Amino acid sequence: MKLTVIDTPGFGDHINNENCWQPIMKFINDQYEKYLQEEVNINRKKRIPDTRVHCCLYFIPATGHSLRPLDIEFMKRLSKVVNIVPVIAKADTLTLEERVHFKQRITADLLSNGIDVYPQKEFDEDSEDRLVNEKFREMIPFAVVGSDHEYQVNGKRILGRKTKWGTIEVENTTHCEFAYLRDLLIRTHMQNIKDITSSIHFEAYRVKRLNEGSSAMANGVEEKEPEAPEM
Repeated sequence: MKLTVIDTPGFGDHINNENCWQPIMKFINDQYEKYLQEEVNINRKKRIPDTRVHCCLYFIPATGHSLRPLDIEFMKRLSKVVNIVPVIAKADTLTLEERVHFKQRITADLLSNGIDVYPQKEFDEDSEDRLVNEKFREMIPFAVVGSDHEYQVNGKRILGRKTKWGTIEVENTTHCEFAYLRDLLIRTHMQNIKDITSSIHFEAYRVKRLNEGSSAMANGVEEKEPEAPEM
């Protein structure tokens, strides 16, 4: 499996965050444009290099409060061009009760602001598909704990974080939801994420660009001065 991960460190950390999402939106649209130009090329390659962004993991600080206005505004814009999966970062800083309440607040914020996150209900293909997707939708936002350190627990090597209370196991679903997030992204839904990117998000961009081209051509014809008849 070939996977490209693009990081955006420092997003939203400035004093003035006005329009701070523009570089990210521009990057996503630039990849669509690059793919589109390859598609319309007369001598296009048999296999077009695909640098399109198929999914955006939107990390939410574990504050225990509601979404920030910045998060709401950006996700509203972002959900129109890419598949979004909200994730609570460093979820181990919350108690289990705090985590439940925080997830409920975020879910309510997403619904009240019309932010459509992946997997989107409107793209469920059948009842079986809907049943599987509902299980993932109920977990959103995924509460995860990250670590690149291995520890010995009950005779097994595990990824985790040591605390004075014990070891938080990254892949233990009773500790955090990393394993469910991984399954969604690279096991059960990987192809679906790519399909929705192509058939929904990229197609919307392609139609918009082609319409812009058609409008430009039409305006060019309308604005052209008629030639004077020969005498």
